[in-house]
Amino acid sequence: MVVEPFRQLLRRGLSGLVLAFVAAFGVIFFHAIAQHPAGATVVRLTGGVKASLPLPLALLRTPVSLYVPALDLPVWAGITQLFLAFALAELALGRARTLAIAYVTTLAGTLTVRVMIAMGPGWWGLGLPPEIGQVLDTGPSAAVVGLFTYLAVVRRAPVVFALTGGSMVWESIVRPNLAGREHLIAVAAAIVLGLLHGRWRRSVRALTVLLQSRRADDRPTGGSDQFEPPVPASVAEAPAVAESPALADPSDPAYRAEEPRAQLR
Repeated sequence: MVVEPFRQLLRRGLSGLVLAFVAAFGVIFFHAIAQHPAGATVVRLTGGVKASLPLPLALLRTPVSLYVPALDLPVWAGITQLFLAFALAELALGRARTLAIAYVTTLAGTLTVRVMIAMGPGWWGLGLPPEIGQVLDTGPSAAVVGLFTYLAVVRRAPVVFALTGGSMVWESIVRPNLAGREHLIAVAAAIVLGLLHGRWRRSVRALTVLLQSRRADDRPTGGSDQFEPPVPASVAEAPAVAESPALADPSDPAYRAEEPRAQLR
């Protein structure tokens, strides 16, 4: 969890922390804009996600909502966790996988809330009332929880896993709200992705070996009787060569008719 990212940091320098700086400054930027009425409207129209919104519009706003701080959570206290989560993930996993894990875990919580609202109240506490659809669902907290959980599963760090998952469960018990449920969903999604990480790589490797073996089997192995050169069409369709007059039968009438012409030549 620490040694390998630190080595990558020494080797790559600050270029290995691009996502961490972008995420931290993005949250600060949107928080500063939201302090003004006009800026708050812009933030709401570009990154405000609610379960009551149409699904295509919510999916379009979800990437921006990662940088919009939640209203009920302290901004400056969460920036340190945000920076650390993205920094460790970028150094250990790479930029592409870090963005994928952050987006998938956030999207999992957003979509699951829609399912819970559709279920309605009841269902052993899993369903949610319709008015939850009007609650603003923004913030990078689900991405932070998902990244820490994924790193803990992939790197086999039980202490980090217990701290992350345990704190989310405790939060849901002490303060049950929409954010607590989404954090639990993010933890579950990150666990599934982390468990599938090694199996997915082994499956891709096995599929690659299988395709290469099939290509090798389909290749010709040589031999004189395996392939015969094709006969050219001009040769195959050429008319038969006429017999030489010297070889023709003198008793043939056609030969006698052609004989004076041959003598003239």
